Amino acid sequence: SVTRHLAAAEGGEGEGEESAAPATASRAEVLRHRDVARLTEAERAEVHRMLAMLRSGRATRRSRRFERAHRGRLDPRRSIREALRGGEVARLRRRRHTRRPRKVVLFVDVSGSMAPYAETLLRFAHALVRSEPRATRVFSVGTRLTEVTAGLRHRDPGTALNEASKAIPDWSGGTRLGEEFKEYLARHSARGAIAVIASDGWERGDPALLGAQLARLARQAYRVIWVNPHKGYEDFQPLTGGMRAALPYLDDLVAGHSLAAYEELSERLAHA
Repeated sequence: SVTRHLAAAEGGEGEGEESAAPATASRAEVLRHRDVARLTEAERAEVHRMLAMLRSGRATRRSRRFERAHRGRLDPRRSIREALRGGEVARLRRRRHTRRPRKVVLFVDVSGSMAPYAETLLRFAHALVRSEPRATRVFSVGTRLTEVTAGLRHRDPGTALNEASKAIPDWSGGTRLGEEFKEYLARHSARGAIAVIASDGWERGDPALLGAQLARLARQAYRVIWVNPHKGYEDFQPLTGGMRAALPYLDDLVAGHSLAAYEELSERLAHA
C-alpha cells in the first residue's frame, strides 16, 4: 500500500530507523482515513504526496487482435504458411485474443459544493492517467464540460494540476450534470469503458434530464461508478435530486472522501 511505501522511503538508515519507520507508518495510516475536507494544509500536502505514489492497476478486456500462443484456438493461416515453407505441418500453430487495459472515463465535479474535494480528486485522476495514459480520459463537470486529460499527462503532479486547473473555466460554480452528460454523449463515446462520476449529486438542472442521460451512458459503458464524498459517513442517504435520478443506472456507489477511499476505488478499477 501507499503507507508501506512511504514508511520505507522515510525510514532511512542508521540509528533512528527502527523507531522512525513505525511512526511514519502510523501517521500515514491515520491520514489515510481522514476526510480530506477536514485536513490542515500540511496534512493535505502529505495526503497528496501519498496519492502521487499510488499506482493504479486496471482490469483488461479482450481485443479483436490476436497474438501467438502455446494454447488457444488453431491458427490455420500460420500453420499452412509454415507447412508451405517446410514441406509438411510439423506443428499446429495457435493464437489467442490479446488483452488491453479497459478504458476509464472519469468525470470530476468542480462545482462549489465539491470544492473541498476537487483538487484531491484531480490528483487521483493524475495517478490514473499516469498508470494508463492511453486508456484514461478525464473531464471536469460543473456548468461546462471540459476535458483535462492532456494537462494531467505531465509527470509532475503539481504541474499536472496547474495545467488541468488552467483549462477549467467553471471552478466553484453551479452544477448542471444532465446538460453536460448530454453534451458528452453527443461528442464522445464511453462504449466498453468504466465511467466514474465523482460528485455529491447537487444538481441545479433538471434531475429527469440527468437520469435520461445516465440511462444512455449506462447502455454504452461497461460499468458506471458514482463516487460521493459523503458516502463515507454512516448516516449518508442518497437524497439529493441528482443522486435519486442517478441511482437506477449505477453499478456501484462508493465513498470518495479519503485516501483510503481512493485506494479502494483504484482496486475496484483493477478488478472490474
